[in-house]
Amino acid sequence: MPLPKLPDAQIAWIIQQVAKYIEHQRQTYRGGALPLNGHQRLTIEAFFPTSALDSTRVLVLAGERVSNPPFYAQLVQMGFAPADLPDFGHMTAITFMDTVVSHEPFTDRLLFHELVHVVQYEKLGLPEFATQYVRGFLGSGSYEAIPLEMNAYELDARFAAAPTKPFSVADEVQAWIDSRRF
Repeated sequence: MPLPKLPDAQIAWIIQQVAKYIEHQRQTYRGGALPLNGHQRLTIEAFFPTSALDSTRVLVLAGERVSNPPFYAQLVQMGFAPADLPDFGHMTAITFMDTVVSHEPFTDRLLFHELVHVVQYEKLGLPEFATQYVRGFLGSGSYEAIPLEMNAYELDARFAAAPTKPFSVADEVQAWIDSRRF
């Protein structure tokens, strides 16, 4: 079923709600999250700017799941089917700005993917990240086809294929920004 077509005012409201949710979740989980450990940092440091590595905190949840945003009920009233909305409890990990919350232990590739999102947040800022995420979801109709996710999946696949061949994630994200791929 295609996603509903929404007026600009509703899209702006959704973007605002997404940004508030991200900020709230960051505040909720940041205090219990830890800096990258030595192995994590050593494995990926050649790919990421020091600012992202230094600011990132990670947390593996045990016995709980990240809850879906409270505004999902309003989205259903706007015409979204519940099955069309991303289910945060089923995601492997979620990045809230510089705080990565995972439902399972981090692999190098999972951490890499989530750190791409940290760099995206650094470059775009929270308001623009939320805007691109919402517009990407509404434009593509699926979580997997959101350009921000496509960028992270493309880069984590490149890392997985050649983990000893560094490239600049910051430059790659900037290239997507410059070419308006988000």
